[in-house]
Amino acid sequence: MRDLFLIRPGVIFLNHGAFGACPRPVFEAYQRWQLELEQQPVEFLGRRSRELLRTARRALGQEVGADPDDLVYVPNATTGVNVVARSLDLQPGDEVVGTDHEYGAVDRTWRTVCAERGARYVRAAVPVPVHAPGEVADRIWSAVTRRTRVLAVSHITSPTALTFPLAELIGRARSSGILTVVDGAHAPGQIPIDLRELGADFYAANCHKWLCAPKGTGFLFARRDLQDRLRPPITSWGDESDLAGPSHFLNEFEWQGTDDLAAYLAVPEAIRFLHDHDWGGVRERSHALVRTFRDALAVLTGLGPLCPDDPAWFTQMASMPLPIPAEEARAFQRRLLEEFAIEIPVMRWNGRALLRISVQAYNTPQDVDALVRAAGRLLRT
Repeated sequence: MRDLFLIRPGVIFLNHGAFGACPRPVFEAYQRWQLELEQQPVEFLGRRSRELLRTARRALGQEVGADPDDLVYVPNATTGVNVVARSLDLQPGDEVVGTDHEYGAVDRTWRTVCAERGARYVRAAVPVPVHAPGEVADRIWSAVTRRTRVLAVSHITSPTALTFPLAELIGRARSSGILTVVDGAHAPGQIPIDLRELGADFYAANCHKWLCAPKGTGFLFARRDLQDRLRPPITSWGDESDLAGPSHFLNEFEWQGTDDLAAYLAVPEAIRFLHDHDWGGVRERSHALVRTFRDALAVLTGLGPLCPDDPAWFTQMASMPLPIPAEEARAFQRRLLEEFAIEIPVMRWNGRALLRISVQAYNTPQDVDALVRAAGRLLRT
């Protein structure tokens, strides 16, 4: 499937988890929408945009198990989390519980908002390697107190690439009257999602990563009874618009002034692409390559993986420890790119260096072999 993507020849691209990669047919659909917008922008934005976005939300809702009127498109998951964090009525002394595995920008969002409100951001430590989902849930829940108002956790973590036991955590939070805000940036397209079944109060995610949509496409899901709590990042026409729709939530978030909607409108094409190309099989093949990488790197370094060899913990992405000081992570990453043309992140996390592989449909066993050989050469020098 390599020819169906636009990845530059000569680069071994094992970093799909950073910004994704858009397949050629999806990118072409994106450009067609851009052209159509420019041919008659008043008609497109002024008279058709509401219905076009409704159609795009309908396809997304079917994919992630949500009513389309409970979804709005946003540029990325970080935007979605910011909307929720800045909308909640946090008071001095309130607590927000996250973990030490959160994405840096989201982690900073909660720290900033809590500092502004006089609230406290608590990062539950989840040591690795992890062994059992219940053990991880207990570690996170141990940080919850009677002052906890929000549980803010990742579905799939960015630095450690672990799938957290989200359903159990959401169930505990719901029973305790605690709101749940999920950073699902890496989940759609990588694992099956049913937001109705999951039961999160707020869920922000990306479509441009594993769903393979154009860049700048994410979504925010909000439970129907909580939508009125959310404030849009920009005050525009909202409920006063001639295009006002069925709810305050959609009215406030779907029109944020003049914007290029083409990336959002191409999401149905991205979903169609995945369905047309047996994405269940792609995930299985990608998972097998990730397993090969984990096993080979463990032999090379003598360091064990962060989680058991179980698809409940990882699918198309995994992080493995490297036997180098954390402060050398960036130099190691740079050498992989400059000397071996391998694009892959080396993370600094909790004083450790982690090599995070992302495998997508365009990757091959030869790509993984090249990475292991290159890592071995660099570790010997």
